[in-house]
Amino acid sequence: MNTRPVKTVLILAASAALFGCATANEKDLRTELAEVRAIAEQAAADAAVAKQAAADARDQSDAAMNAASAAQSQSEQTEAKIDRMFKKAMYK
Repeated sequence: MNTRPVKTVLILAASAALFGCATANEKDLRTELAEVRAIAEQAAADAAVAKQAAADARDQSDAAMNAASAAQSQSEQTEAKIDRMFKKAMYK
């Protein structure tokens, strides 16, 4: 009995099965890589939105600090004016 053709067929079948599995794994890896890229792109977009929101918050904070500084200055001027008026009334 000649088993040479049977061995050849078995080797070819095993090679085809292994190649098929490798191709399937490669497709799975490509799919996963595409998913990872999509997640990374979404994370980058979310980071850009967060960065813009932080910049807006900083601008609002700066505006609030400027308003508070102006109010403090006005308060100090008013306090000085009242103090002068009180002293002037006391000396009369």
